[in-house]
Amino acid sequence: MEGANINFQPRNVVLIILLVTSSTNLIYALEKTHVEFIQTSCGLTTYPTLCFNSLSTQASTIQTSPKLLARTALSLTLNTTLTTSLSIFKMSKVHGMAPREVAAMKDCIELLSDSVHELQKSLEEMSRPGSKVSGLVMSDIQTWVSSAMTHEDTCSEGFTDDSKMKSVVKGKVTNVARLTSNALALINSYASLIE
Repeated sequence: MEGANINFQPRNVVLIILLVTSSTNLIYALEKTHVEFIQTSCGLTTYPTLCFNSLSTQASTIQTSPKLLARTALSLTLNTTLTTSLSIFKMSKVHGMAPREVAAMKDCIELLSDSVHELQKSLEEMSRPGSKVSGLVMSDIQTWVSSAMTHEDTCSEGFTDDSKMKSVVKGKVTNVARLTSNALALINSYASLIE
């Protein structure tokens, strides 16, 4: 950088420090606002702590958009449902299960597969680029997510009450059902804004 003339006068250094500090404070304030938006929105769900803990890491993406909040919750729910379904599929391959448990596992896998399908349809509709989500489309999304929640709730019903496998499956599916419930609440909240 031969010939560059940089003038570091104390006044310029102070201005640079003020500019950096102001920018940092602004970014912090925006991030805080985004997190507060998520916390307030999650307060309307059945499982607010789970909602906040699962979505607050996405605050910079969600910002203060009810649509992005609902869509992010739906995406998280879909990914968790897929992971849970795969986990239960692997558990179904364990040898030594009673025939009723094997049948219950197959039913549960099928129900979770149906949930995945319902959640995928919902996410696709909410994610269409450039399209406004109409009341009719929102009604479809609400129905599909509600249906996914019903599939998840039904999943553990086929196990005998004293089954160890039921306990494990129920724990995994309960988490998915709670995420789905929260996503549905956030979708309902968003839907009320566009009516």
